[in-house]
Amino acid sequence: MGLAKRIIPCLDVKDGETVKGVNFVSLRSAGDPVELGKAYSQAGADELAFLDITASFEGRKTFTEMVGRVAREINIPFTVGGGVNELQDVERLLYAGADKVSMNSAALRRPELIEETARRFGSQVCVVAIDARMDDDGHWLCYLKGGRERTDHDLFEWAHEAQERGAGEILFTSMNHDGVKQGYANSALARLADTLSIPVIASGGAGSKEHFRDAFLLGHADAALAASVFHFGEIPIPELKKYLQSEGINVRL
Repeated sequence: MGLAKRIIPCLDVKDGETVKGVNFVSLRSAGDPVELGKAYSQAGADELAFLDITASFEGRKTFTEMVGRVAREINIPFTVGGGVNELQDVERLLYAGADKVSMNSAALRRPELIEETARRFGSQVCVVAIDARMDDDGHWLCYLKGGRERTDHDLFEWAHEAQERGAGEILFTSMNHDGVKQGYANSALARLADTLSIPVIASGGAGSKEHFRDAFLLGHADAALAASVFHFGEIPIPELKKYLQSEGINVRL
């Protein structure tokens, strides 16, 4: 059956609390990150992601102390991102308790950071997050600073370059689909998954259990990340995993 598919709740954190929005705006509170992280670990999540969503925009470091508090409460792999600009940031987050570090804006600006991270800590530590939006011409372009600034980077070309430079995983968020709960960007996901040799994590669009199924079966994703459907109790993780198993998808129960 191959490797088990992973379910990853994501804590988007702003000013010390978990928030969730639609298309990267209209944020609302979703609770305490430490308590949510602990609950997801106990509920059977395969990994946990923690993204300080305004760190790059505000030009500050990820809230390291909060990372440590979450790490102490969970026993699953922990990916942390936001405001990672140099190797020292990666090191600081790993010492705080992260297992992997996600980089987005800094990697686009200075791709050598991917190589430096992989060389120092191993590719498995380096997750390259890509926020991309499909324009009216059908092109997927990458964005910086939490979706605030468009670049000329093509999604697929950049993902391939990130892999070549040593990224261990690609976390692809479709800005068109984020928070809308109409399903993941499965055609773009499948194109990424079929052309890369590293795992691809789907992000943006989960609204039902069927959407997770489709991300795996149609999008060929290795993992599916979601936020609001978990934070607001719409889809319990144990229920989701049993459903996926019933659909023939290999998950850890």
